[in-house]
Amino acid sequence: MKGLSKSRYTLFCQCPKALWLRTNKPDEAVVDGSTEARFEAGNEIGDLAMGLFGPFEEVTIKRTDGSLDLTAMVEKTRTSMADGTETICEASFTFDNNYCAVDILRKTKDGWAIYEVKSSSFPEFDGQEAKLDKYAPDIAYQKWLLTQCGVNITATYLVCLNSDYVRQGELDIQKLFAVIDMRELVENELAKVPARVPMAKKLLATKDEPDTDLSEHCMKPYPCGFLPYCRRYHGVPEDQPTVFDLYRMPFSKKLEHYHAGRILFNNVREEKLSDKQQMQVECTLGQTSHIDREGISQFLDTLTYPLYFLDFETMQQAVPQYDGARPYQQITFQYSLHIKESETAPYEHREFLAPSDGSDPRRHLAEQLCKDIPMNVCMLAYNKSFECSRIKELAALYPDLAVHLMNIRDHIEDLLVPFQNGFYYVPAMHGSFSIKSVLPALFPDEPSLNYHNLDERCQNGGNAMTLFPLIEHMPPEEAAASREALLRYCELDTWAMVKVWEKLLVVNNQK
Repeated sequence: MKGLSKSRYTLFCQCPKALWLRTNKPDEAVVDGSTEARFEAGNEIGDLAMGLFGPFEEVTIKRTDGSLDLTAMVEKTRTSMADGTETICEASFTFDNNYCAVDILRKTKDGWAIYEVKSSSFPEFDGQEAKLDKYAPDIAYQKWLLTQCGVNITATYLVCLNSDYVRQGELDIQKLFAVIDMRELVENELAKVPARVPMAKKLLATKDEPDTDLSEHCMKPYPCGFLPYCRRYHGVPEDQPTVFDLYRMPFSKKLEHYHAGRILFNNVREEKLSDKQQMQVECTLGQTSHIDREGISQFLDTLTYPLYFLDFETMQQAVPQYDGARPYQQITFQYSLHIKESETAPYEHREFLAPSDGSDPRRHLAEQLCKDIPMNVCMLAYNKSFECSRIKELAALYPDLAVHLMNIRDHIEDLLVPFQNGFYYVPAMHGSFSIKSVLPALFPDEPSLNYHNLDERCQNGGNAMTLFPLIEHMPPEEAAASREALLRYCELDTWAMVKVWEKLLVVNNQK
C-alpha cells in the first residue's frame, strides 16, 4: 500500500480523484510557469523561516541520487528531540505508513508546537477565515500524525509573509514573517483526519479511476491542474466553445449549466446571460463580428498626437531585495515605447532594460521614463491600471520625480476599453479581451505579430518576470541572448498596441 504524506492528504481533502490522478496519471496535470515560480518562492521562504526562532537543527538528509532518506530523517528527528534541541526544521515522523515533515517543530513547556510555513502574505486574508481555513487540513494532519507518534502538540501556527513589511537595510526576518495561531481551525479539522486517512490510502491502492464529477472542488481551495483532463473525461468537447469559455461567468454558474446539460453555446443561447456573454454566444454561433463604430469613434476621439504607446515588465520578489519594497511587490525593470508624433510621422521606438547586476532597477527606469516621455502627451497602455499603479509607486518612492511621473500617469488612456466595452468583438477572441487574445484574433495571418515566433526564452510576461532576475548569474553569452529576448518581447507588446490601434482606425473609417 502506498504511503500518505501531508501533500497527498491535503490533495485528497480537495478532491480524491485529484490524488488518484497525481499518482497514476501525473502527466495529465497542466502546470503553468507561475505555479513553478510559486514553488521556488516557497522553497526560498521556507529556508529563511528556519531562522525565525534563532538557532535550529535541520534534519533533511538526502541520498546520493538526491532523494530524501526518510528513514534517516525520522531517526535524526527522534535523536534531536531526545537531546533537547529546541527548534527542529523538517522534523520527520512516520506512523502506519503515513509520513510528514514539520516545517518548524519548536519545544514548549509541556510539549511541542507546529509551525507550518507558507509563501502566502498576511494580511491579505486578515479577518477572512475562509482564506485561512484552507491551511487547516495540512496542519491538522501533522498534529494527528505526531500525536499518534506520542508527541504532545500544544500549539499550531501558520507562518507566512507580512505584506506590511517594508525593507530598509538588512532583511529583518522577525518583521518579514507573520505568525498566526491556527488552534481553532485546526481543532475543527482534526476530528476528520482519522476517517480520511484510511480512505485516502485505500484510494492510493486502487487501479480504478474514480468517477468524480466536476464540482466547486475543481477550483477550491486551489485551481486544480487536472481540470482540463476531467472536463474531457466527462465529455466536455475541446474543439467546440462551451459554457466554460463564457466571459466572466463565475465557475459556480458554469457548473450549474454543466450539470443541467447546457454545455455548448447553443444550449445556453436562451438562458439569462450578460450582454457581453450574449454577444460572445451570438457571434460565435453565427461566426460574425460585432462592431460598434460609434463607440469606437468616441474612444478614438479621446486620443491626440503625439501618441505614446507604453508597456512595462515587472518581477515579483516574494522576499523583498531592495529598500522600500514589500513582499510580492511589482518591481518595474523594463519598458517599451512606440511614439507617433503626428498622423503622417513614422513610428519611433525607445526602450529601457535595467542592468542585470542585481541592483534596484527602479530609480534608473524612472529617470529614463521622464526623459523619454514629455509632460502632457497622450499615452496609451493596454489595461492601464497596471502601468498607472507602477508609476504611482515610483512617484511615491522618488518625490523629486513625482510631478513628472504623475503627469504621465494622468495622461494614460486605455486601449482595452473598446474591447472590454464590447465595441469590437470577433469569435476568435474566445471571450477574452487581453491583448494576447485580441491581437491574434485581429491579425491571424501575420507571423511578425505571433508571440510564439519570439525567442523561446521570453514569449510572455511570466517568462519576462522569471528571466530577468536570473540573468545576473548567467554566463555572458547567455545573459546577452536573454536580455535581447526581453527587449524583443517588450517591443512586440507596444507594437501590438500600435497594430490594434491602427485596426480601430481602419474600422472607424469604414463608416
